[in-house]
Amino acid sequence: MGRYKSFLRQRYRAILGYTGLICLISGLVIISPLLALLAYPEELPLAWGFLVPGAILGLVGLGLWQLLAPKKATSLTLQEGSVIVVLAWLVAILVGTVPFMTIQGLNFTQAMFESTSGWTTTGLSVVDVTKASRLILLYRSIIELFGGAGLAIITLSAIAGPVGSGLTSAEGRSEQLAPNVRRSAKLVLAIYTGYNIVGTIALKLAGMGWFDAVNHAFAALSTGGFSTHPESIGYWDNAVLEIVTIVLMFAGGLNFVTAYLLLKGNFKSVVRNGEIRFQALMVPLCSLVILFGVAIGLYPQLGKAIRVSIFETVTCFSTTGFATVGYTEWSSIGWLMLILMMLVGGGAGSTSGGIKQLRVYILYRSLRWEIRRMLMPTRSVTEPSIWQGERRHFLQDDQIRQIGIFVFLYLILFCIGSAIVAAHGYSLQESLFEYASTMGTVGVSVGVTSADAAPTLLWTQILGMFLGRLEFFTVFVGLVRLLRDTRPILT
Repeated sequence: MGRYKSFLRQRYRAILGYTGLICLISGLVIISPLLALLAYPEELPLAWGFLVPGAILGLVGLGLWQLLAPKKATSLTLQEGSVIVVLAWLVAILVGTVPFMTIQGLNFTQAMFESTSGWTTTGLSVVDVTKASRLILLYRSIIELFGGAGLAIITLSAIAGPVGSGLTSAEGRSEQLAPNVRRSAKLVLAIYTGYNIVGTIALKLAGMGWFDAVNHAFAALSTGGFSTHPESIGYWDNAVLEIVTIVLMFAGGLNFVTAYLLLKGNFKSVVRNGEIRFQALMVPLCSLVILFGVAIGLYPQLGKAIRVSIFETVTCFSTTGFATVGYTEWSSIGWLMLILMMLVGGGAGSTSGGIKQLRVYILYRSLRWEIRRMLMPTRSVTEPSIWQGERRHFLQDDQIRQIGIFVFLYLILFCIGSAIVAAHGYSLQESLFEYASTMGTVGVSVGVTSADAAPTLLWTQILGMFLGRLEFFTVFVGLVRLLRDTRPILT
């Protein structure tokens, strides 16, 4: 027992050390909006609201990192990675509430909602953007940017030496761009950074000012959706701007492995990728349903109707949450299509949320295989497969079973969350829509989410956003492992 206790303490020194590094990075993220003071010096009196919490979190994180982290990089199991991810995200979200409370004047529940929405790249908001300072608006976009990159990915790129895949797997990014996890993380960050630089310039050229361009590039590529205007992208009513934003949302919702193959010019592997084929079928199909089922009847000009149908399809499929129009006048078929797309979500290993297109595609392939197997001779042997990256993967029963369990659990929690929203007096249609947006980390709203919403409603959405971003198994494994290990360590 004594040897086991000593082993646990040694492992938790490493866990707390790596958590400290993520806290250090999170503290710097909270402080980073102060760079905008060079352009907006009149907001200098607001600086303390970012500087104090960011500095405290950064110093505590630095202390943990220097004192407890192992001198040589230690491989992490999936369970240990889950503990780090859960702890780091909870701390980042909690400390991230401070600027919203001290500067924007939100209460704790509202600030917790806004912080969770930002770090999880959801984009639902209780902030009145017409009255918010530029520092707050930029802060919201920055935490979406870093939340989209993944705190674990950022950490892995900073740790010296090769590190085991436990941390990145706990973030829900099991595929690597390179054999070495640290190099893979650096490639992800390089792609992500390049996206944002190009995206900002493209939005500026399409008609936005620099401040709006920076915020919307961060929000689009993180599939977050925070906007600087209540009307979101609809504020500009600019077709070119919408096209640029659609491209950025597609990029944000794309698996980083697929993006890497595109940059390498390996189009053959991209074309046969299951997720790409799924998108190539579903995006045009859903756009056509919305066009003929909703848009043509509401928007007299054909060009406007086409723009709306394509944009709203992409914003929901990528889980970004930008909007060009409101949905209150949409027909039931339009609401149904948006709900289904928000539930499915974006690509696995991307910045998006939802069930993920890869899981849905695997279930579809498994269904085809099961039907085919029933019709084949008894002794025939066959196995379903999909293409991921440059390799063909044969699907195992345990993988299909785990995906089935995940989807079942996702839908159960979606039903429970929707029921709680409905219990607050909203219609079933509104409740299903809002909670699909919440759990899918999408961010489009039909008016349910607001600053004056009941605290119980906001906390239900906070839980949905957290579980939707980190995925249930990671949260469950991390919390159970933490609770199980705490007693023997302390006794």
